[in-house]
Amino acid sequence: MLVMIKGAGDIASGIAMRLWRAGIRVVMTDLPRPSSIRRTVCFSEAVYRGETMIEEVRARRAENAADALRLLEENILPVIVDPKAESAKELHPEVIVDAILAKENLGTAITDAPGVVGVGPGFTAGEDCHAVVETMRGHTLGRVIWSGGAIPNTGVPGDIGGYTAERVMHSPCGGVFHALRQIGDTVEAGETVATVGGEPLYAKITGTLRGILPEGFEVPREHFKSADVDPRCRLFHCFTVSDKALSVGGGVLEAVLMLTSAVGTARKPERRGEDYGK
Repeated sequence: MLVMIKGAGDIASGIAMRLWRAGIRVVMTDLPRPSSIRRTVCFSEAVYRGETMIEEVRARRAENAADALRLLEENILPVIVDPKAESAKELHPEVIVDAILAKENLGTAITDAPGVVGVGPGFTAGEDCHAVVETMRGHTLGRVIWSGGAIPNTGVPGDIGGYTAERVMHSPCGGVFHALRQIGDTVEAGETVATVGGEPLYAKITGTLRGILPEGFEVPREHFKSADVDPRCRLFHCFTVSDKALSVGGGVLEAVLMLTSAVGTARKPERRGEDYGK
């Protein structure tokens, strides 16, 4: 079985880990300049570095579909620079997973593959995809939805260590990003961790820097997500896939297996996503 995952950020990478470890072949696609901040747990880093490794799973940048198939034969996860996932026309994946997490559908259609899974809000199961997987932290995180959509985006980051919006840093303006601290560093509240177009980017809380944009990244606008501080201060968290990513990945694995199994497909529940809160 071959599954294509659109996006290679931290949630998409958690999904890839779940599928890969279950013996499913995975190909990922991303932008020429990915904006992932949790770069130590993002397969998108292969775009910048040529190769990266997360928890003993090795990924490498593939130049095209043929190169991706060759890497799969070597047990290496391919990441193709392919913003529109055009390589799907050559690879013919059984399932396409849209894990871009744009909070809206940027072009995925239910006809793109025999099975199509949307991750997070912006998709409607039965219309633009076959299944949706919930990404909101809480009781329904990772649940597969077969009719309707995920909980709408609130704009507020999930609670970690008692902090929500305070743990995420957004750019003061657009411009070239210059990192002053690195992932894994302990930072203090009020400390300048980077500059954007010459303007300082301050940490709001004390903790471990677990995410930051790559050096030299061209930040497109003001209030662009640029860094993340973990108040729990555990270095281990910076270099391992998060609980959220693994939970969402488990939901996608369930959806993939059900979509590719006649028996599983017959057992799909029909409840809408919003019904789970009642």
